[in-house]
Amino acid sequence: MDKFNLTGKVVDVTGGCGVLCSAIGGFLAQQGAKVALLDLRVEQAKQRAAAIGENAAGFHADVLKRDSLEAAAAEINSLWGPADILVNCAGGNRETATASQKLSFFDLPEDALRWVYDLNFLGTLLPSQVFGKQMAERGDGVILNISSMSAIRPLTNIVAYSTAKAAVSNFTQWLAVHLAQNYSANLRVNALAPGFFLTEQNRFLLVNEATGDLTERGKQVVAHTPMKRFGDPDDLLHTVLWLVSPASSFVTGVVVPVDGGFSAFSGV
Repeated sequence: MDKFNLTGKVVDVTGGCGVLCSAIGGFLAQQGAKVALLDLRVEQAKQRAAAIGENAAGFHADVLKRDSLEAAAAEINSLWGPADILVNCAGGNRETATASQKLSFFDLPEDALRWVYDLNFLGTLLPSQVFGKQMAERGDGVILNISSMSAIRPLTNIVAYSTAKAAVSNFTQWLAVHLAQNYSANLRVNALAPGFFLTEQNRFLLVNEATGDLTERGKQVVAHTPMKRFGDPDDLLHTVLWLVSPASSFVTGVVVPVDGGFSAFSGV
């Protein structure tokens, strides 16, 4: 069990105010890590960090601006030192980038498509450059990306999100090989592919705002999940711990589904 010990490790979590991201950050802090929650909403990040305890702190960072990430990295470095672990948790979707009866695929606005694609893909790549460089210079470290079920099986309507998450899965494999071959075999890169968890970004697709009941899409998701429920943030945490700790020291370049069996079910 010592291989799961993260005492003293510096963990940077982008999108640190998100439902899943803040749960991950809080859990890793409980394992002894020093956790930096990075988010545009810096006051909220600081509040969440304060709720976690002395092992956490909130920082301002825009994952789409390299200079913002470098400024955050410098702050974290002066407080705790360079990154040992990066969790690329920033991401999300927009209703205006989602095909629907109100807005066809052919009419999806370019700015909304770019926003979703850039947030999910470039918002993973740029932090990997900034914090990954610290790891490469030391020759040791772990990057954990957040992919999606929609990268494994493209889901209807969410075109920008699905293609961006597919790019994240591809990038995970590419970066795992690149870092190991060119810098150190002790640099690992993996990804999670969460199943369906209710978050700020997908609630409009899965739950009727007026009634609180599941939408038809929400009902289909549950029907195609053998475990017959949405995921809870706690369902991710121990898989995260395995992937970022020495317990998975020979695991790199993989995308691990945590989905209640959704990706295994053909629908028949």
